[in-house]
Amino acid sequence: MNRRDTLKLIGATTIAAAMPGGLAAFADTEKSMTVVVKIAGIPWFNALEQGIKKASKDFSINANMIGPANVDPAQQVKLLEDLIAKKVDCIGLVPLDNNVTAPVLKRAQAAGIKVITHEGPDQDGRDWNIDLIDSKKFGEVQMQRLAKDMNEEGEYVVYVGTLTTPLHNQWADAAIAYQKEHYPKMKLVTDRFPGADEIDTSYRTTLDVIKAYPNLKGILGFGSNGPIGAGNAVREKRLQKKIVVVGTVLPSQAKQLILDDIVREGFLWNPTDAGYAMVALGKLVLDGTEIKDGMDIPGVGKATVDAANKRIKVDKIMRINKETLDGLIAQGL
Repeated sequence: MNRRDTLKLIGATTIAAAMPGGLAAFADTEKSMTVVVKIAGIPWFNALEQGIKKASKDFSINANMIGPANVDPAQQVKLLEDLIAKKVDCIGLVPLDNNVTAPVLKRAQAAGIKVITHEGPDQDGRDWNIDLIDSKKFGEVQMQRLAKDMNEEGEYVVYVGTLTTPLHNQWADAAIAYQKEHYPKMKLVTDRFPGADEIDTSYRTTLDVIKAYPNLKGILGFGSNGPIGAGNAVREKRLQKKIVVVGTVLPSQAKQLILDDIVREGFLWNPTDAGYAMVALGKLVLDGTEIKDGMDIPGVGKATVDAANKRIKVDKIMRINKETLDGLIAQGL
């Protein structure tokens, strides 16, 4: 190191040392947030991660995303425990099982860590939950679309990510209740199936369902890979004129299935917006900002705030069909 570089280093050290806490304070001015999702590496959460990265830059918070390799609540707990040990400032979570993750989230809060959930309105151990849809409406509109293409009669099945995934099961409850009230000639032939977060699982499930229920007319999939796996199986068996597939999908993933009239219509909110909104909310909470009804949440707009239950909701349901497909894909979805 030459004399000029040495003087620069001494000067920088002197400035940092003059700050309260010295070098450590200089390095730690930026808050940290890590979002734990249901499973890493699938298109839905890849899109959500893009929102997290953008918000990280926009709000000067060190935010990132991690997730388990498999759909496993115990793996989520392990990741959350690691974050507590690392003393992050804020944890984000898209929960797989409210009961399994509640104890570790309470430990996080006891350690002074703020907790923001998405798709977890009933999750204990959180400061706030934010969702970009009305869960009841989200289930109902998908049942309406399924019923339309089934001519409001016949047998159908429902897929969810897991039998404990909070919002998937709320959507399924809403859809089934709506069917029973409005479409009495339709019949849910068996209990809902897990596996809709994984294409291969939902594909295999669909092949089994087709064999078990030869009169099947509809599949409703809650979990972005469920309709993809189901659609692939329906295509393979050349049953697209007999079996209707509807559900939660990403446009880019479902494009060919939609164009081929196998997935009749898809529904979602923008996962990129969801990731952005989680980090934006985390920063607001870390800054001590009052969260109140009607306030604007950066990236998603005016929100309905239920302060008593710590729930924030924005109605952003999007429909994916032949008319909207290209425009949504152009937006990066």
